[in-house]
Amino acid sequence: MSATGAAHGRTLEEAFPPPCPVPGPDGPWEEVQERIERTGRAVVHTTWGQWLTPTLLDPGLRTLLGRDWPRYRQHPVPSGRLSLAVSRMVLKHTAAAALQVPADRLDLTHLPGGRPVLRGLGADLRVSLTHTEELIVVGVSRAGRVGVDAEPAGRRISWERLRDRVCTAAEADMLAALPEEQRTDRFLRLWTVKEAYTKALGHGMRRRFSAVGFEWDVAGATRLTGDTDGEWAFATHLVDGRFLVSEAHHRDAVPAAGATPAAGATPAQWRGPGQR
Repeated sequence: MSATGAAHGRTLEEAFPPPCPVPGPDGPWEEVQERIERTGRAVVHTTWGQWLTPTLLDPGLRTLLGRDWPRYRQHPVPSGRLSLAVSRMVLKHTAAAALQVPADRLDLTHLPGGRPVLRGLGADLRVSLTHTEELIVVGVSRAGRVGVDAEPAGRRISWERLRDRVCTAAEADMLAALPEEQRTDRFLRLWTVKEAYTKALGHGMRRRFSAVGFEWDVAGATRLTGDTDGEWAFATHLVDGRFLVSEAHHRDAVPAAGATPAAGATPAQWRGPGQR
């Protein structure tokens, strides 16, 4: 089967499978490496508790934190200090697994808006980090920009208060027509997709969400309004039965050799699944 045919024949779940669970620095990382080789991208999830002890006991913690070491040492709040250390460890180990290099060889820094980037070795790998409650999620991609975001699936929200801040007029009308429980679920999915999208752009909270519109096709796939070429792809998964995790990908570079999307697939065939 041709690469284009393979991309066209994949199910939505195959195009964007659920994030990989990684319970610690020792992995397992094989699934992450396989996804990078096959598609150029991977998303992982874990928890603070699973990584906290190995992080604190790691004799190479200072080297692994690199530029973040002074911030870690000087952080005034113990919980914030631990959160910083664990999240950076998860991000670096995920990137290292994708690149198949030692984690302590990677130089992680942040752009003015807070977006994490790798310098030197692995600079062509895009990375994104998010966390909520005990969940940590990292996205990595050699195929283009990536953004991830997560929210508790049962989060209580005020639809009336947040509607105009998050939704376009068309999105607000669509959501208003849904029953309350379904509306809350769809709103949280929309919110996390917009967060992931703006993180992939490097804008974060600086971009007004109500100025960015999304829509859903008959198959439930999420699409950026006006993206007629299908350059962006989005997916949302329920993780651990408790968290909504959304990912945004832009095909602005060629993935690693052998990755399906770069081997001749059209943008429409590359487009991933939407809300589930």
